[in-house]
Amino acid sequence: MYAVIRTGGKQYRVSEGDTLRVEKLDAEQGAGIDFDQVLMIADAGNIQVGTPLIEGGRVSAEVLGQGRSRKIEVRKFKRRKNYHRCHGHRQHYTEVKITRIAAGVGS
Repeated sequence: MYAVIRTGGKQYRVSEGDTLRVEKLDAEQGAGIDFDQVLMIADAGNIQVGTPLIEGGRVSAEVLGQGRSRKIEVRKFKRRKNYHRCHGHRQHYTEVKITRIAAGVGS
């Protein structure tokens, strides 16, 4: 069984027991969190596709921790113009473990 959820402007394909890093969420470590923007649920050939979301669909997860990704370096350079800039960025993330996938109404 797997589901496609939307969070942080991105879509993720998740199954029970999966661990994934999503955009930073406001939740403490060890807390439970529910993703209610479920786009699709597939279970042994039975596929539910939302228009755009599945009504009543819910994916539960446990927050494992907060962190920051590795540094991305952005460099700008113009040849022969004595112009160069260096800028770095580290994106915040929340690591979650999927605990339960619940189908919506009419499953």
